[in-house]
Amino acid sequence: MTDLVTDLTACANALPSEAQARLAQELLATLDPGDDPVEVSWDAEIRKRLDEVANGTVRLIPTNDAFAQVRRALRR
Repeated sequence: MTDLVTDLTACANALPSEAQARLAQELLATLDPGDDPVEVSWDAEIRKRLDEVANGTVRLIPTNDAFAQVRRALRR
């Protein structure tokens, strides 16, 4: 089983980021968050954000750019 997971991980890492996001979404959908309302809420939020990335409705920015924006906002 470990070799299969390793092989699948290698294949997934070779995918473009949009395909990786879709695959992650599909895998998350197979997990049962149970009845915990916090887990259910987080699951819904994660799915929403993954959909936004996959559909191109949000623009991802590099981490360094995000931190620079935060620093500029804090200086005001």
